[in-house]
Amino acid sequence: MNAVPDALPRTAGALRAAGYEPRPIAQEIHDNLLNALRNGEDAWPGIVGFSRTVLPQLERALLAGHDVVLLGERGQGKTRLLRTLPGLLDEWTPVIEGSELGEHPLQPITPASIRRAAELGDELPVAWRHRSERYTEKLATPDTSVGDLIGDVDPVKVAEGRSLGDPETIHFGLVPRAHRGIVAINELPDLAERIQVALLNVMEERDIQVRGYTLRLPLDVLLVATANPEDYTNRGRIITPLKDRFGAEIRTHYPLDVASEVAVVRQEAHLVAEVGEPLLEVIARFVRNLRESPVIDQRSGVSARFAVAAAETVAAAALRRAALTGEEPAVARPVDLDAVPSVLRGKIEFEPGEEGREVEHLVHLLRRGIAETARERFAGLDLRPLADAVADGHLVATGERVPGEDVLKALPELPVLHQVAERAGVGADEPAGRIAAAVELALESLFLARRLAKDSDDTTTVYGR
Repeated sequence: MNAVPDALPRTAGALRAAGYEPRPIAQEIHDNLLNALRNGEDAWPGIVGFSRTVLPQLERALLAGHDVVLLGERGQGKTRLLRTLPGLLDEWTPVIEGSELGEHPLQPITPASIRRAAELGDELPVAWRHRSERYTEKLATPDTSVGDLIGDVDPVKVAEGRSLGDPETIHFGLVPRAHRGIVAINELPDLAERIQVALLNVMEERDIQVRGYTLRLPLDVLLVATANPEDYTNRGRIITPLKDRFGAEIRTHYPLDVASEVAVVRQEAHLVAEVGEPLLEVIARFVRNLRESPVIDQRSGVSARFAVAAAETVAAAALRRAALTGEEPAVARPVDLDAVPSVLRGKIEFEPGEEGREVEHLVHLLRRGIAETARERFAGLDLRPLADAVADGHLVATGERVPGEDVLKALPELPVLHQVAERAGVGADEPAGRIAAAVELALESLFLARRLAKDSDDTTTVYGR
């Protein structure tokens, strides 16, 4: 909970004397974003891979004071991006204490607040709202009503004796209550078209109408939304008049390179065991292969959440293996990648006609990711001594009950093993599990290059000739 600084004014008179003039939300964001850009500050903490594409477009839209819709497939970080917007607001903003809509003490807009301001004058009490309270998010669902978003007549207030014609009988919805803040609507096309119509006045005239009342409230909100292109055209759509009122439509995308994909996974995944950089690269390449595969329904996309879940699954497999073998610390090895296809196949939509072959396709694309990573990591490194050692009878067994130390003991002392570990970012004096992870990656790459054979059962894999 953020504590309000004691030095801030507590009455309208003190506020006026301190120079706190009302400032539109668009102007507030404009000024703070401009200051961040001039000072070289990161206005978008935690956002990876958008710095040269999405963020410049969004910054231009905000500097222009536009409402924005982010258009992109699932799992591209649209919601995460919207949730950074409150960072562009002033840390504290004054509101009339007790007001429903968080009105500025020097600019009341509801009948009740206007009356209080006239009665109390400079003694009107002032409260302070943190920027985190000025961001309102709503997931659009087909059952969302106009009352939820805009407002409705409150029967309790009518029962208290007010007449139906009294504007103070209105119970305000989510959008008016976000006055002087940001309203984010996720999956906007899922809103019924008649509900979208209710937003037209809010976005253009900045007022609301409730059940025939013409209640002119000069609302000050920034409306931002997300939409999936597939939903945009099929399951639902943004009606043309509403789409026209958004000043900017910005396309998001999945990470454009492996490094960005790995950075997203590192940032978002909760890993219960150590997962080295080479295995994260395998997962990143695997996900990128899925996004390019003709057997995957690309209209649904392959979410960044899939890569995160894959990394967490690999870490969990490593932790389970460490518990079975008593190995410390728990370090993921390529053998743990076997858990990914069967566990996560339900997170991906396949093209019609691929029923029954889902795991086969996932295994194939995962192996491609392993081969590509090994090729990148071990480029220029001669792995023949390792292949020859295995061919000469030094069979290497790995599996869920084989500790990393046993993997290394199966091989003779070879200089190439130290080179393999070094290429994987592992030092010679590090725990056996980390070195074994690098060696297993080299062995798997030799198998995929058809330079070694591999026999597997439910628990054990043996590399040989």
